[in-house]
Amino acid sequence: MADRTRALGTAAAHAERFLQSLDERPVAAAADAGAIRDRLGGPLPEEGEAPEAVIEALATGADAGIVASAGPRHHGFVIGGSLPAALAADWLVSAWDQCAVFYALSPAAAAIEEIAAQWTLDLMGLPASAGVGFVTGAQSANTTCLAAARHAVLARAGWDVERDGLMGAPRVNLVCGEQAHATIFTALRLLGLGAGTARRVPADDQGRVSVPALEETLAGVEGPTIVCAQAGHVATGAFDPLEAIADACAAHGAWLHVDGAFGLWAAAAPSTRPLLRGVERADSWAVDAHKWLNVPYDSAMAIVADADAHRGAMSLAAAYLVATPGERDPTSYVPESSRRARAVPVYAALRSLGRSGVAELVERNCAHARRMAARLESVPGVEILNDVVLNQVLVRFPGGDAGNRAVVDAVQREGTCWLGGTQWAGRETVRVSFSNWSTTDADVDRSAAAIAAAVP
Repeated sequence: MADRTRALGTAAAHAERFLQSLDERPVAAAADAGAIRDRLGGPLPEEGEAPEAVIEALATGADAGIVASAGPRHHGFVIGGSLPAALAADWLVSAWDQCAVFYALSPAAAAIEEIAAQWTLDLMGLPASAGVGFVTGAQSANTTCLAAARHAVLARAGWDVERDGLMGAPRVNLVCGEQAHATIFTALRLLGLGAGTARRVPADDQGRVSVPALEETLAGVEGPTIVCAQAGHVATGAFDPLEAIADACAAHGAWLHVDGAFGLWAAAAPSTRPLLRGVERADSWAVDAHKWLNVPYDSAMAIVADADAHRGAMSLAAAYLVATPGERDPTSYVPESSRRARAVPVYAALRSLGRSGVAELVERNCAHARRMAARLESVPGVEILNDVVLNQVLVRFPGGDAGNRAVVDAVQREGTCWLGGTQWAGRETVRVSFSNWSTTDADVDRSAAAIAAAVP
């Protein structure tokens, strides 16, 4: 008992010091993996150490290699921080140590998951009867949704893919935009559908799928068909024209999946909700909670309108697994068995923010993106490449590809903020992303000044 108390106290003290440091510590790591290995590695000790000593060594040894991605000026990828309520709830999850696989193992975890699912569906305007599975991230969410899609479209063709596999099954036609996220193709590979089999539909200069090209593609295929659309392009923030895509899918009997890892949260805000017009007509949706809801990692949702198809693709059965009549078993909606109660931080985040708080967070981060674009556009030679419709700013700096890489390197070395490079239209570019609850206008201005100073 005393060991546990001292270990938890040590961890809490280090965690609080780290969080207090986020506003001023350099955002990039100060040490590389080799330095961390030197500090924490070596042979496995022959004798164990006191828990608080282990935590002390771990926290002090790792500190220089920690990227301040939880802080207000990390603008790389699409990474949110952790809301206070979500972080504290995540500590409870570890302390409770619940196996959130069956209702019988944790009625509390099952009930909280059900509530968080209902709140999320309501917030996003999605069907209240949809199945919701709490998975690790957007990759798992896309894979789970596409497994349900595979189940449903093959069942319509008279094939039981869960029982009989894909050998001899009718061919599944896969259609997506040429700018679809990489996790879509990984999901197709994992599901045995083939990453290279998807028909890629041309997109415009913002990454939005061409509807006429999609209609032409669908007119040229027969049989089971799955279409993948995107809500929130990872570089530009652009949304595929979901209403028109839903019309095309309905006309051809195709399953429509929407990859909305961060963009689906835009449904919560009045100013951005129109970007998602028609999204409720899709058959499945993937959304990540750590990106814009600002909960700790290991939290995303696979949402499927046809809950029977969702369960058909994911359900786990064995002689020793007895369902509790009338209760929802979380494992029926995810590809895992043993897992933590990852819906608890989602519940805490939603309850702490409320409907208006989620809307305000989305709208504030979008305003930050517009503010950053305006600041950078005033720097000679800098070009903003995207229509800033959401939380992403796509930037091209002077000096060609080498110049853009140099700006990223200089910004990361200086430490005020962190941003990353990407490829767009065959050229090196930089994207600046906003999805952290703690970012302020002052943070945007500090970051913009640091970026401007790095421009040759």
